[in-house]
Amino acid sequence: MSSVWIICLSLSYLLFVIANWAERRSFIKRSLVNNPYVYALSLAVYCTAWTFYGSVGQAAETGVDFLSVYIGPTGSTALVDRFSENHSHL
Repeated sequence: MSSVWIICLSLSYLLFVIANWAERRSFIKRSLVNNPYVYALSLAVYCTAWTFYGSVGQAAETGVDFLSVYIGPTGSTALVDRFSENHSHL
């Protein structure tokens, strides 16, 4: 068995152990799912992974055109920050 398979199986086992632990905590009313920090972190991980894999697929198909996905929001954020500093009295 190669080391890659051992690592994959070990990580899978670790995820099942963590899931089992979280499931047992829910039965004693100490669930981590209702924690807002856990929710925010899981949402951030999901969005980051979605963006990364989506942009990699788009870059493979269209080349440099995928940069517009990042340039648009970055430019908008910079303009909003600049606008909000100049008009903070509104």
